[in-house]
Amino acid sequence: MRLSKTSVIVVGAGLAGLSAAVRLMKDGAHVTVVEARNRVGGRVLTVRDAFAKGQHAEAGGDFIDDGQEDIRRLADQYGLTVRTILRQGFSFIRYKEKGQIHGRPLKGERAWKPIIDRATPLIEAYRRAEQRWESAVVRSMAQRSVAQWLDEIDADGNMRAMVRGLRGFFLADPEDLSLLVLIEQLASEAPGQEPMGRIEGGNDRLPTVMAAELGESLHLNTAARAIHDDQPVVQVTVESAGGDRTQIKADYVILSVPATALRAIEITPGLPLEQAKVFERLKYGRVTKSLLQFDRRFWKRKGRSPAYGTDAPTGAIWDANEEQRGSTGILTLMAGGQASEDTQKILAQEGVEGLVRALEWLKPGDAELLHSHHVTWEHDSWSQGGYAYFDPSFDPAWRPWLARPHGRMLFAGEHTSIKWQGYMNGAVESGLRAAAEVWALAAAGNRRAS
Repeated sequence: MRLSKTSVIVVGAGLAGLSAAVRLMKDGAHVTVVEARNRVGGRVLTVRDAFAKGQHAEAGGDFIDDGQEDIRRLADQYGLTVRTILRQGFSFIRYKEKGQIHGRPLKGERAWKPIIDRATPLIEAYRRAEQRWESAVVRSMAQRSVAQWLDEIDADGNMRAMVRGLRGFFLADPEDLSLLVLIEQLASEAPGQEPMGRIEGGNDRLPTVMAAELGESLHLNTAARAIHDDQPVVQVTVESAGGDRTQIKADYVILSVPATALRAIEITPGLPLEQAKVFERLKYGRVTKSLLQFDRRFWKRKGRSPAYGTDAPTGAIWDANEEQRGSTGILTLMAGGQASEDTQKILAQEGVEGLVRALEWLKPGDAELLHSHHVTWEHDSWSQGGYAYFDPSFDPAWRPWLARPHGRMLFAGEHTSIKWQGYMNGAVESGLRAAAEVWALAAAGNRRAS
């Protein structure tokens, strides 16, 4: 095998780290994976025990888009089925107050058309720049917020509400989100307009089956605390749940943890100043995900969308388990950006009943809330947020530094993906890319040695 004489330490057992580790092991490398949590999957978290009738829902990574080939191919390799869901895509509602909305829900294309029409000159300029993040066109967009652009075009209340509703997608409010991020998205497609997928039986089945393949090479409750690139090997100091520290050595290390966790690892010699600055400046979106199980699926009616973007303080809404059998069902409320804090306040002051009251426009009638589960990702000590986003202070020329190898250290994670940043597919893609980089570096070293 081509890496039979190569050893690699992978820090983090989310989809990025596991994808890299499994690929390297198949290529013959000696792999050690260390994970600070007591489980694999990272920000992929399927909740089962909280619900009745054997149902489950995703408290973390949820959707797999049609064009996301890496994660679909990986799932297929393990005999996992990606079930198509939300075939009608997302509609949009403008929230009013106390569970009421303005007018009727708007279907996706109708809701997006005014925004795309006003953004067309910027979309065309972005395409003319060949989507180069270092170009002057891109830099100009990057330095403005979405909110500033809305002011520039004198957007009406409906458009502002629609764009604010995207905090359930980007995890950042218009005031905090770089205009470049919105234009980049619109240059490919409007969010939420195509059917999506979900792994049958729960998205956590994918990290679980990869972990099983790694066997004893995987070490849970083991946090990386320091990394020393001591050519020609790299030494990683790890700490167990009990506080004991040990050192392990390898030829390479792949850091597949969020930038928020990377900041806490002591790296010597230090990263290049610009690379260290980029990891320090990268921001992660606030998000609270609420999963509400009812005794009947009152939201499932003929002609009604199964998913809604909204500027409501409780966030975007969608059917969390339409692919599962039973009269009971689960709704997801995904509150990104400021909505995460708003949702937490509702829970603190009114309890989960406050979230249910915000759904009055869906006409729940006498539907009974059976169970609920809430996860606030900015309170998670190992991620401190949902996924990365770019604000106006993030220089687009910095982006390549997120994935640039440094010595014997390589970097993976959704934040390093260019096309699929923020997605589970981006994590898988980045892990496979990092594994390929190990092979390239090892091959180059072997050529020099010969």
